[in-house]
Amino acid sequence: VRGEGRPPGPGSAGVAGALPARTAPAGGVAEHLARRRALIASAADPADLRRRTGADALERAAAVGPDAAARWRATVAARLPRPDWPAGRLLLTAVDARTGEPVVFDRTSGVDLADAVAASCAGGPAYPVGDRWFVDGAHRRGENADLAAGCGRVLVLAPLGGASLTPAGWRLDLTAQVADLRAGGSEVEVVVPADPGLFGERAMDPALRPVAARAGHAQGRALAGSLGASWG
Repeated sequence: VRGEGRPPGPGSAGVAGALPARTAPAGGVAEHLARRRALIASAADPADLRRRTGADALERAAAVGPDAAARWRATVAARLPRPDWPAGRLLLTAVDARTGEPVVFDRTSGVDLADAVAASCAGGPAYPVGDRWFVDGAHRRGENADLAAGCGRVLVLAPLGGASLTPAGWRLDLTAQVADLRAGGSEVEVVVPADPGLFGERAMDPALRPVAARAGHAQGRALAGSLGASWG
């Protein structure tokens, strides 16, 4: 849930024209946002929020039954270009639903790539890997850009805008992450969507997929020159 604002970043280019009519009810996203806000309001700090979020996700997993996890894994696996971990360094974040502790999966973790991605993207019911259950890695810290600490150059792609519903003092938003990276000596560029109308309660509307793809393509072409110059 990271779409209320945008941090400083390069200029952007959008796609002109009205957004398409809604083809799916907003109830699911609106309900998710309301549930998220209630959990945040009840939490004392980020660690407490992660524990409460995990407990809620475990209850939801019990309610939907084990078949839901199998279907989710199949969906994730079908969208991966290959089943194996890439040779390069890839870090996938999740949160242990029982303890609230952040977890970072990589190719040495002994977890299949499909399971790691499914756990990292488990924004509703908790997802099981072995005898552990996990929730979305965004509950660790929005974009998890802080994992790039120590890198000379960092490019952050924040498709939901980089903001956070949590209190500013918790410093979970992307602006805080970028400030920390820059304080550590990293050169940071941030790319957020040009059109905020593609998000909010319509974020999961299938009707927006074509216009979002076109907007992303146009923005990428517009930024290619400036970003390419800094990345060589």
